[in-house]
Formats: sequence, structure tokens, C-alpha cells
Amino acid sequence: MPNSFTIASVMSSTPHAQHSQSLTSATQDERTKGWHAQLDIRYALAGQRTVAKFQHEGPLRVLQSLYPEGDAVCHNVLVHPPSGLVGGDTLDIRLHLAHNAHALLTTPGATRFYRSEKGLATQRVQAVVQDGARLEWLPLETLAYNGCHGLNHAVFDLQGDAQMMAWDITALGLPNADLPFETGQLQQHLEVKDVWLERGLLDAQDHRLMNGPLGLAKHRCMATLVLASGVDFTRERRDEALSLARECMDDLPTDLHAGVTSPHARVVVLRTLSPLVEPAQQMLRKVWATWRKALWQMGEQPPRIWSM
Repeated sequence: MPNSFTIASVMSSTPHAQHSQSLTSATQDERTKGWHAQLDIRYALAGQRTVAKFQHEGPLRVLQSLYPEGDAVCHNVLVHPPSGLVGGDTLDIRLHLAHNAHALLTTPGATRFYRSEKGLATQRVQAVVQDGARLEWLPLETLAYNGCHGLNHAVFDLQGDAQMMAWDITALGLPNADLPFETGQLQQHLEVKDVWLERGLLDAQDHRLMNGPLGLAKHRCMATLVLASGVDFTRERRDEALSLARECMDDLPTDLHAGVTSPHARVVVLRTLSPLVEPAQQMLRKVWATWRKALWQMGEQPPRIWSM
């Protein structure tokens, strides 16, 4: 597969990238026609327990906090009852982890960007992780339906020696339902503040990107898992993370391409390409569990909702 930098550079250099600004600058009139939802969650230690306090507006909620690993780690499931976004809709998720808190967040189902006649559908995640805290941002996949116009924007601000593991799994169209991604656009923005930024415009009409050997090579699922810290990892720790991920790739299925790099002393990035979600999802979960056990000395049991 193309290396991690090749995919990013092709996405940003495509002629269609010039349309990105016109999408993100959708008029206020268009945006106000959609549904707007906001969820603010603040995590802090109360004794030895990480406690979540939240406020919400609109159809975006958090289920009851769970502690399957004990008091130190708070597990939350984010629920969006409409289950999808169309033009003008906005989901705004804001997370704040205080000193030494540890939160794991996931979702019960895919985030869906549906076909839109006009306007931009937006999901925005902003996370501030203070010194000593750990964040695990592990939502299920994002599905870009044919004809969608979406923006998936996530920024993580890691302070002091805070650490995180976060992933993004994006599928274009529904190939098993014979509903290919033939029109529409999905913008992606994944950032560790002041350290690492990846932006891309996935335009269904950009055949060089969608089908070319230096782009997605006809695959329709791309996934990224990021391990990051607010301070530099030691060289030994980065090498360990890279080696652990590569060991997980020893027996890759034939339809999955994967690679892992460390583009910055504070960041390790795993990427995959596959025709469907399942191979990518299994690989990310395997590496996440391996990193968690070896680098954080924690259990590798997945959230229970993933098996439902």
C-alpha cells in the first residue's frame, strides 16, 4: 500500500481540494436549517474514581458511566438518536479531562453522513486532556453515503504528559448493498494540537484519489489509529509501539493493507486500507489492545457494547 505520507499528500494536492473552502464556509442560513446538538463532558477524579459530569443540548446524549475496569477508568457510550446527519446538521462534542483522569468513549453504532441536497453536515470533536490524564476515543465507523457533504473534524489538546489513543474508521458508500460512493464529498480533519495534523478531502469524483495506486487504490475503507503524548516519547518507547503494531500485522488478511509510522516524537500512527470495515476494525482493535496492555499496563478487554 502507499505509505502514510503518500495518502495524505495525494488527498491534499488533488484539484478538488480547492472546493474545500466553499464547503466549510456554508452560509449561516443553510446551517441553521439543520439539527444542532452539543455535548460537553468533564472528567475529574473524586478520590480514586474518574467521574463524568455532562451537559447536553439537542439529540446527543451520554449513557450511564460504567466502571468495568474499576474506579480509575470511566467508560461512556455516546448516543445520537437520529443516528445520522444531513446538510445543516451539527454534532459538537467537547471533552475535558482533568489531572490524572482516564476516560474511554465509544458509540453504539456508526456515524452516518447521509445524502444532502445542500449545506454541510458536521461532526466536531474538541478534547482537552490535562497533565497525567488519559483519553481513549474509540467510536465505531463513520459511513459516508452516496451524495453526502460532510465534515468530520477532531482536535486533541494534550497537556503535560497526557496521553491518548484515538481512531477514525471511515467507509465510503455501502458496497455490500450495491450503493457505491459515486457523488459527494467528505472532509476529514484529525489533529493533535501543535504537533500533528492530517486533513483530506475525499471527493467521489476524484478518480485519481479514489482508484489510483497512490490513493485509495479502489479500497473504500480507510482507518487511522493514533497513539499520542503531550511530551516526547522516548526513542525506546516509540520503537516498542512500532514493533508491537508490526507484530500484529504478521498475519494480515489478503484484503487488508496496513502500515505504522512515527511522524513525530509525540505521535505513532497506524493506517489501514481495505474494501470493507470489518478487517480494518479488527486490526485497530488488536493494536489498541496490544498497546494498552504493553504501554499502559492495563487490561485488553474491549468495551462490552462492541459485542452487542
